[in-house]
Amino acid sequence: MVAALAAGLTRGVSECILTPMTPPATTSARTLSTAEERREDVLRAAMKVVGERGLYGTPTTEIARAAGISQAYLFRLFPTKTELFVAVVERSFRRIHDTFVEAAAAARREGRPVMKAMGEVYSDLLKDPELLLTQLQGQAAAHEPDVRAAMRAGFRMLFEMVERESGAEPLEIQQFFARGMLCNVIAAMQIDELNEHWAEVLSAADADDCP
Repeated sequence: MVAALAAGLTRGVSECILTPMTPPATTSARTLSTAEERREDVLRAAMKVVGERGLYGTPTTEIARAAGISQAYLFRLFPTKTELFVAVVERSFRRIHDTFVEAAAAARREGRPVMKAMGEVYSDLLKDPELLLTQLQGQAAAHEPDVRAAMRAGFRMLFEMVERESGAEPLEIQQFFARGMLCNVIAAMQIDELNEHWAEVLSAADADDCP
């Protein structure tokens, strides 16, 4: 009887060990979530470095250090520096896009002009030097095919969203983006702080929409 019981236990343990067990779906989902979170952490850290140094002046060692990961793991996430740079640029466009969408929804609820609301939140976005510099660095490196493609895709995304959310005419949309570019220049050079005629004229022309 003891021998039979032992044989049964052995067989049960063997079956437990050898029988493939499907991991719960939540495990793979959590792993994916963790990987996405890590990627976002890296992009967040990279934006500061990339904004200051640009595509060519940014050492990947510095990005890895800022993200708290090894350089080897950084290259597992982004095999080349250009891919990382493009991902940072795309992240900056996505942030602008999402902020505009939220502003448009709020403006409609409050009965306010949508494009005016988007201009106001862009003023707030430009107070973040990392976002501003990332946009400028993307434009500076747009001669690189992959960067140029990302910049074009980003502007197309913003254009389509502004056109859809505002219902504005083409000329109004063109003026909206032109004002945005002037806002970038004003913010980058901080000319709103100058007591010079040329700076005062350019800054005052968009005082309602620029920081």
